[in-house]
Amino acid sequence: MPAVEVDVAFGLGRLNLTNSEVRSRVSKTLDVVGMFEYLQRPVKALSGAQKKRVAITGALAEACKLLLLDELTTFLDERNQGEVTSLWVIHRLEELEYVDDAVYMEDGRVITHGDAVSISLSKPSNLRISTV
Repeated sequence: MPAVEVDVAFGLGRLNLTNSEVRSRVSKTLDVVGMFEYLQRPVKALSGAQKKRVAITGALAEACKLLLLDELTTFLDERNQGEVTSLWVIHRLEELEYVDDAVYMEDGRVITHGDAVSISLSKPSNLRISTV
């Protein structure tokens, strides 16, 4: 496996950036997520959670505006989220505490939309919640 720096830079290759721009984005993004000190470390030497963080850092380095995260509550905290909208698909009510706004959907239709507290209190049957 490559070093963290190479892994994070992988997707930037398609953006026609200079080597200097790639290095700058990789360093800045790793710093934002608290992983800069792992820059030269082999990805295989990281924990599972750190590997997830490195994978998401690659997307953030591309300056994405939206992340779709399927049950991923271990990465983005309030300090690291910045200007990226995170769309989470969750199945456990306790994860609602991390969201600002929630949408309850059933069979592809929006059933209710509101703050996480009101949705968790209603506890709809067959709860599947997408959060925005």
